[in-house]
Amino acid sequence: MWFRKWFRPPGRWLLLFLMVTLLLAAAWGWLGIRLLQQERSLESQRIQERLDHAADLVAAALVQSLSKSEDRLGALLVLPNAQRTAAASGLAKELGEGTLIIGFDSRGVGASPADRLLYYPFVAEPKGPSDTVFAPGEALEFETKDLPEAIEFYRKLADSEDAGTRAGALLRLARTLRKTRQLPAALATYDQLARMGPETVEGLPAELAARQGRCELLEELGQIAALQHQSRMLNADLHSGRWRLTRPVYLFYEEQTRRWLNADQDPHSYKDGAEQEALSLAAGVESLWEEWQRIRRGESAPSGRRSVWLHDRPVLVVWRSTSERLMGLVAGSYYVQQHLLRPARPLTDREDVQIGLTDAEGRCVFPFAFGATLRRAVRTGSDTHLPWTLHVASRDPGREVAQLAGRRRFLLAGLALIATVVLVGSYFTARAMMRELEVGRLQSDFVSAVSHEFRTPLASLRQLSELLADGRVPSEQRRQEYYEALNRESERLHRLVEGLLDFGRMEAGAREYHFEALDPAALVREVVEEFCPQSQRTGVSRRG
Repeated sequence: MWFRKWFRPPGRWLLLFLMVTLLLAAAWGWLGIRLLQQERSLESQRIQERLDHAADLVAAALVQSLSKSEDRLGALLVLPNAQRTAAASGLAKELGEGTLIIGFDSRGVGASPADRLLYYPFVAEPKGPSDTVFAPGEALEFETKDLPEAIEFYRKLADSEDAGTRAGALLRLARTLRKTRQLPAALATYDQLARMGPETVEGLPAELAARQGRCELLEELGQIAALQHQSRMLNADLHSGRWRLTRPVYLFYEEQTRRWLNADQDPHSYKDGAEQEALSLAAGVESLWEEWQRIRRGESAPSGRRSVWLHDRPVLVVWRSTSERLMGLVAGSYYVQQHLLRPARPLTDREDVQIGLTDAEGRCVFPFAFGATLRRAVRTGSDTHLPWTLHVASRDPGREVAQLAGRRRFLLAGLALIATVVLVGSYFTARAMMRELEVGRLQSDFVSAVSHEFRTPLASLRQLSELLADGRVPSEQRRQEYYEALNRESERLHRLVEGLLDFGRMEAGAREYHFEALDPAALVREVVEEFCPQSQRTGVSRRG
């Protein structure tokens, strides 16, 4: 087989070279794979470090923006009452929609702007007329069932100069007129009561009590169109924060209007986003009131921030307090976007990241458009002192993946180029070694052949020289033949030497040579004439 000659000296050196080359190629491939793995790991680490750096910057920006609002709340605490109310109104106007500035103190609850708060966690009981003022009329109405006398008694009290007494008398008069089926008179009485505006009756605003009674009367009369109109107006006023109501009272009247508007199948069917936002803010104020009670009992910190989930919406609650009062900020998503996230937008644009916020239960406060598998940096509330968990991810992760793939392709191209150079170099090196080995083998064969050619004339020269030197030549003719033979062998040896010198000159480039066509028969005759005796030429020529 052709490869057997590789194992013959010095061919085994070529085999050793090929084995070493294959070993180096395997080591190079392993190192290339390790390099790619390290490059991928390093690039992932760089991306994560960039996200972590951006997350720290964004968290610091959010904390700074939130601290500004807290400092302004703290400044409100030390202002006098009148100045505090005006400053709170200005701050609420500056912060925009979806934001309430709340104050709790011994006087009760203050909200700015008041029309954004649907109900209050606490409403002080108004000072009204004593129950004894209406006792005689109620005795006529409920005990003796003398409704005409009760009506006359209530009408007299309705002319009282005291607004509270007049409001209570009108409410009772309308009720009694309904019982006697004097419905137009009852409607007129309710209208008169509604015109008393903010005056309270039975702990409720007189207007609210009158409009609620009017709706009940319209329902009783079967005037559905008028009832729907009055119910929509009442519902709009309830959601405008027109009256200071507690949550149970508000929910009661909301339930009534919902029933009158035929919304029993879906409690929120007639509510838009603004109304839902207002409900969540009111629930946030109630949560802040509970916090204030814990602070007064020494069970909570005097300042803090918290994110709560109310009415399927996130609500931010921030407060500062002293031993006498508390000032708080209750805000929805608008405040978070405009006053916390918007100032951080130049930073996110510069770092080319997007952010998201989740509360302690993992609910989304500020939506983000990256999936769970995307690489991100996460900062919990315990790390940042924010009321949320901050998520930061690349804005265009596909571009980072493309950059990583580009660098990987460049590295693979470099490795492939180096491997190609090594393989090509190994091929040409092996080829050169093969040629050198073949040349060495040819030289060895050439030396053997030349040695054989030299040995023949030298043997003849030595034999003839010995015969002549020993005087064993019998005749002068034979001696002359021996001299001619010595001359021929000497010339033959001279031509061999000159031929070797010509090979050396041709290899050294000192002598040019070229190929030409020859006649084989003429070449055979020349060889015969040169090397064969006269007696053998005829037979050799014939055989040739």
